[in-house]
Amino acid sequence: MKFPFENAYARLPEACFVRLAPTPVKTPKLIRFNTKLATELNIDLNGATEADIAAIFSGNQIPDQADPLAMAYCGHQFGQLNPQLGDGRAILLGDVRNQRGELRDIQLKGSGRTPFSRGGDGRSPLGPAIREYILCEAMHALGVPTTRALAVVATGEEVVREQMEPGAVFTRVAASHIRVGTFQFFALRQDYEALTALADHVLERHYPEIDRSAEDRYLQLFRAICMRQAHLIAKWLQLGFIHGVMNTDNMTVSGETIDYGPCAFMDAFSASKVFSSIDQQGRYAYQNQSAIGQWNLARLAEAMLTLFPAENEDDAVAQATAVLKEFSEVHGQAWQSAMNRKLGFSEVQEGDLQRIAAIMEWMEQGGLDYTQFFRRLCHVTQPQQDRSAVLGLLTLPECRNSAAMERNLHEWLDEWQQQLAQRESDAEASVIRMEASNPAIIPRNHRVAEAIKAAEEGDYSVFENLLAALADPYTEYPEFAAYQQPPQPEQKVLRTFCGT
Repeated sequence: MKFPFENAYARLPEACFVRLAPTPVKTPKLIRFNTKLATELNIDLNGATEADIAAIFSGNQIPDQADPLAMAYCGHQFGQLNPQLGDGRAILLGDVRNQRGELRDIQLKGSGRTPFSRGGDGRSPLGPAIREYILCEAMHALGVPTTRALAVVATGEEVVREQMEPGAVFTRVAASHIRVGTFQFFALRQDYEALTALADHVLERHYPEIDRSAEDRYLQLFRAICMRQAHLIAKWLQLGFIHGVMNTDNMTVSGETIDYGPCAFMDAFSASKVFSSIDQQGRYAYQNQSAIGQWNLARLAEAMLTLFPAENEDDAVAQATAVLKEFSEVHGQAWQSAMNRKLGFSEVQEGDLQRIAAIMEWMEQGGLDYTQFFRRLCHVTQPQQDRSAVLGLLTLPECRNSAAMERNLHEWLDEWQQQLAQRESDAEASVIRMEASNPAIIPRNHRVAEAIKAAEEGDYSVFENLLAALADPYTEYPEFAAYQQPPQPEQKVLRTFCGT
């Protein structure tokens, strides 16, 4: 196999990383390889066999021109600063240029111990590798900026967590793995040479539209990062997604979603919903995600203050504060626009926010399934259409207060249909807009759990079938109808876990 490695990150100051090779595994076996993505990355398979692919993406064989390294960073984890984190179980093989001319990192997760392992074994169980593959590709298909999945390889070894589990190596592709915590790492150490080099690299790699000779280029960079995050978080919130570990080391400066350990899409809507097994206080609950995003970006501002064109620290803080206020405004506008599209509206008008708030309050009171509710609205945009599919949600096991909810739903539907008729002259365009905003299929947590359980027993067909169902999530296919259904009470998965 041939990789067009450029290794731009490896040319940064050596304080940014530690060079080392992955630790070989016992008997690598390919579980899945994303051939389409490999083609996009200009990887030449050159007649490679499954064994060849497994050898490379397990870390047993280093590709030509690779420059493997573990990246240094720190971060706030659940609000507490950890001054040194870094890639404790991941190795960046290098970065390549894809068919659109963009640099993309290729990273092995579960590839063995590094100087940043902090006592960990550097390995990954199979379950988290399967979960991340599914979530990466599902989010991509849903239109959310995200890291991608290139490969999963079984190691033939076991790892110890709460019990013995089969091991795996997951290959993640990202615009880059540079995080808020990467900037924090150098600011904390007052390594301003590395901090400046990192900022210049991010400017060139992710924000080439910013004039690199401009005096305020780093302030522009901070603002651009904030605006991408404002839109990103709005995208996943309107889909009912909850990121379980929004630590500063899990927020990329490229604006991609990263780290699908403790995370999930909601079934029954609940603003206070938490999935992470380690989030005991609900810090990363659904309703807190946008505020946490802003909090994380405030930590990025602190790390970048010395780069801003200010006469003193107070001026730099004022500049950052103005951008953070703008983050809130832009995020709110992006979220409301997305929710309006889910309801078929082409633009936002006065009163729309109250309409959205009302239906979300009733959804929570009634325990309505978030994804199914919005998808079924696509079929009841007209007064004469049968509402039974929407009202049928009131019979789901999660639903509460169904009699009162039915009255509320009828009243809300009447007002919404009236607004659609008044504001949208093209009824068909409204339905198309809704169907493009409301997925029929999401990677429901119980389906992901089924795929993991089967894979741990050597059956990867459940994994493959789920990926097939998620490939075109905004279209309803009869053969994938079962994947649209929420879990029965005995199928619920209430907590998710990371792989460390």
